[in-house]
Amino acid sequence: MAAGVNVPVLIGAVPLLTVTSLTLNEGYQVARIAGSRLAQMVSPTARTITVEAVLVGRTRLLIKKSLEAMALTSRALAPATAPAMNLAGLPVVCGMTISLDMQITSLRFTQSNQKRDALDVSVTLEQVPRSSLTAVLGEALDLALAAGMAAVPTVSDMVPARRQLGGLV
Repeated sequence: MAAGVNVPVLIGAVPLLTVTSLTLNEGYQVARIAGSRLAQMVSPTARTITVEAVLVGRTRLLIKKSLEAMALTSRALAPATAPAMNLAGLPVVCGMTISLDMQITSLRFTQSNQKRDALDVSVTLEQVPRSSLTAVLGEALDLALAAGMAAVPTVSDMVPARRQLGGLV
């Protein structure tokens, strides 16, 4: 990511501006080849994203309610709530990936004495593909993001190579 730029993580239309961590898990299906000891990776089976963030400011409760509303919109209720959800689930856009067809499976909000004016939030999303078209579109957008990020200067590009990754001074 470009130095000094705070790019939010978008879950649907909700921007999370103070993300502390983002985890992307991908699982793959393994098929055994008949009559052989060999196995082959067949296809991706599961993609989950976990976002840890802090909701700050006067709008923190509005963002909380927006996340709850998106989580309550189940796959069966989605077309009635938002007609576009017939074609695709919630998009997640961040510096690591662009994932379409995501659905919130878990929300956790925490408030503590140390941060009375903030809420810690943990959002877990799982990919629930609705069509092969959105799956292909999502992968194309993810590939475009990867190609575009390769051209953007990063903080590590500003540090001399000899000082990166534990190199000698």
